Amino acid sequence: MRRLLIIIPAAAIAAFAAAPSAEHPAVPIPLGVTVDGLRIGGLTSEPARTRLRAAFDRPLRFVFRGQRWTARPSRFSASSDVEDAITRAFQAQPGAELELSVTSSDKQVRSYVRYLDRRFAKKPVDSEVRGVIRLRPRITRARPGVRVDRATMAAGIENVLRYGLRPPLELATKQVRPKVTPRTIGPIIVISRGSNRLFFYDGPRLVRSFGVATGRAQYPTPSGQFTIVEMQRNPWWRPPPSDWAKGLKPVPPGPGNPLGTRWMGTSSWGVGIHGTPDAASIGYSASHGCIRMQIPQAEWLFEHVRIGTPVVIV
Repeated sequence: MRRLLIIIPAAAIAAFAAAPSAEHPAVPIPLGVTVDGLRIGGLTSEPARTRLRAAFDRPLRFVFRGQRWTARPSRFSASSDVEDAITRAFQAQPGAELELSVTSSDKQVRSYVRYLDRRFAKKPVDSEVRGVIRLRPRITRARPGVRVDRATMAAGIENVLRYGLRPPLELATKQVRPKVTPRTIGPIIVISRGSNRLFFYDGPRLVRSFGVATGRAQYPTPSGQFTIVEMQRNPWWRPPPSDWAKGLKPVPPGPGNPLGTRWMGTSSWGVGIHGTPDAASIGYSASHGCIRMQIPQAEWLFEHVRIGTPVVIV
């Protein structure tokens, strides 16, 4: 059996061992080259690739009113074309500033922004009436709310994904104004059973006051906070299911109607503010629980209130 001996020159072996890989060139990237602000000039391919991938994989940082949190790029289905950046870096001139090609899911970005809105948004607090102080309505302060500025926040996330240095991203928000403030709360009625007077306020400002009749001792006008829930022009009077109304029949609109020409029913069942043909009862505790007014004054009040107007009886 013959053996074939192949002799390879030593110079050829040395040349083969020294030849750089085409995929991993041993030559460095030109000096001063940056990708998204990261310096990779002077590095060979693998250290440069490692630096770019590590920078891109760093979490996004968020801040809002002293709170801090992070989110990984994978949360946005983001990926970067590091190989393309390395190829362009080797071909670039010294000092060139390159950008890393990054893709992300618009759907995932919008989903995360909605999550931030649910987490940090606060509804505004409207002013409301809570009782009275010395016959003046006690109106709470309104407080603005806050919501995330979704368009600005989505654009910010996409920009930071493309910026290798990962600066903190301040949560973009918008103020939400309350719908009701002390100045815009509108009409408020305060009724004093002790003095038999009705006070009409426009917010905190007293507009007019009227003498009224309230419930007699055996049928007292209820105290508390209510609202106007019903308004009728030229109402029918229908006897309520009470002992004092047994045998009485409904009275149609017109002269002598016990409700006058206007009825403003409150959320206390069967109790309302209305006109009365019995003007002599005004100023006394004379009704069966309702608040009686002179007919022209009840008509004026009717035009200045609405469904939902607070009525505080003290």
